[in-house]
Amino acid sequence: MNAQFFDLQVNGYGGVDFNSDDLTPQSLHEACAKMQADGMAACLATVITDELPRMCQRLARLVELRQHDALIQSVIAGLHVEGPFLNSQRGYLGAHPPDAVRPADPGEAERLLDAGGGLVHILTLSPECDRALRTTAALVRRGVLVSAGHTDADLPTLMAAIDAGLSMFTHLGNGCPKDLPRHDNIIQRVLSLAGRLKISFIADGVHVPLFALKHYLSIAGVENSFIVSDAMAAAGLGPGRYRLGRNEVVVGEDRAAWSADGSHLVGSAVTMSRSASLLAGIGFSPEQVHRLTNINPRHAVGLR
Repeated sequence: MNAQFFDLQVNGYGGVDFNSDDLTPQSLHEACAKMQADGMAACLATVITDELPRMCQRLARLVELRQHDALIQSVIAGLHVEGPFLNSQRGYLGAHPPDAVRPADPGEAERLLDAGGGLVHILTLSPECDRALRTTAALVRRGVLVSAGHTDADLPTLMAAIDAGLSMFTHLGNGCPKDLPRHDNIIQRVLSLAGRLKISFIADGVHVPLFALKHYLSIAGVENSFIVSDAMAAAGLGPGRYRLGRNEVVVGEDRAAWSADGSHLVGSAVTMSRSASLLAGIGFSPEQVHRLTNINPRHAVGLR
């Protein structure tokens, strides 16, 4: 398959967990080869919430392995840090361990960027956890895209964060409780700001039902949206038990990736080619699918 997809959120692939402390040169190379064979032009490898030293160690390891392997350099265009500055309320954390979540701090964000060796393109945080939006502003000054996610920020806070430099939203419709207030909830707030934010969605038919995804994209606009896989180690493989950081993940025949107790989704097992097929199946044209899975994410991080 010709490389055609650009994915801004990949936690692992082909049996390899990018958040493992045992990540090896061979395993990362093989994961990148598998992604490339599945049509991935490039991606942002994603490190999720853990204790700050562990996150820094994992970022530095990805940077080190990338330096010495041309294939890894080609496929991993940079890094996405998701957490640890997230809303700790029940239902908003998903796969992120509650004991490692913390209020946003510019100094700690700086440590993450330094560990990422200049390769961190996106950092996802919850704006309501960023006092006076100091961390958002500091990240933007460093040239990092700040994306809101795992958040219940109210509308004034979201608007203030945009004024401070917030420019994206991470996998809308996920990282929030199953039950939300009917009208004033994070999904509705973000959709009301679609002209001011680039919004990512997971198009696997599991995280967001396809009819709802079509509706959300019609409101947000294809031009303001892009698709991420949020893939973990099961992506490109079949049912089984896998890991994402501290999490044990169970993937069934439907390819949904669940926590071991079945209480919540933990990343996804979808490939971008599967997402493209699902988008086509709900009526998006080939040109729109290409925009959502390649052009828009590239442009979001300043690549052409």
